[in-house]
Amino acid sequence: MKIELAESYGFCFGVKRAIKIAEENKNSSTYGPLIHNSKEIERLEKDFKVSLTDDHKSFASGEKAVIRTHGIPKNELEELVANRVNVVDATCPYVTKPQQICQEMSEQGYDIIIFGDEAHPEIKGVKSYATHGARVVTSPLELEDLKLKEKIALVAQTTRKVEDYLEIANYLIPRYKEVRVFNTICNATFENQEAVRKISKKADVMIIIGGKNSSNTKQLFSISHDNCKDSYHIEDENDLDCSWFKSKEFCGISAGASTPDWIIQNVVNAIQKNC
Repeated sequence: MKIELAESYGFCFGVKRAIKIAEENKNSSTYGPLIHNSKEIERLEKDFKVSLTDDHKSFASGEKAVIRTHGIPKNELEELVANRVNVVDATCPYVTKPQQICQEMSEQGYDIIIFGDEAHPEIKGVKSYATHGARVVTSPLELEDLKLKEKIALVAQTTRKVEDYLEIANYLIPRYKEVRVFNTICNATFENQEAVRKISKKADVMIIIGGKNSSNTKQLFSISHDNCKDSYHIEDENDLDCSWFKSKEFCGISAGASTPDWIIQNVVNAIQKNC
């Protein structure tokens, strides 16, 4: 069986940057999981003594708090600073961008629409920057009953599918006087999604590697499954089932933006050796 990796996969710029920041700040704590990959978080704790804290109020004055790649709500960041916590910001610059847009557009009188998952930490943070509030939606249907101003600013979660984002934009544009659409989907998302789309059309089994709570990995799996029904989302080699590969000739592999190379290589090795 042929095994081939997608042309673009794995760690993105923001995750690489956050990992480097965490490694440079040994014996610190991240506020929330730094990235959505439990295995990499375990490595950071073991090798660099970088622990995880879920409550921003538990940081004492002078302690070091590394901010997760997804960012945090504005008020929580302000509280950390006010309490003299040593804040080390590992928020991905692609996430900082929609935060800034939401604040600026909201202050200029625009209604803010955010396309994404309201429960996701990135969106919780982005939404908090809209001075006069924002609405989070996942489909055009959720816009139908909303009473909006004539001026609208639209941003997207950085890891969403562009096709789905365009559906939201296409619903709003003919219905409102001014709709400002900001492309806040990051480049790595575009590249990884296009690469998985391409390889999944050729493969007869696809393996998508990444955290179960990773939004961008879920999107990769969704695209892969559209083209290859035998697509599987795993976290590491321990999730593999050799029955998936029976009578298969081409195994394609991709990985989410929070998936380190060492996990990807472990999966490839396990397929080659055991399946």
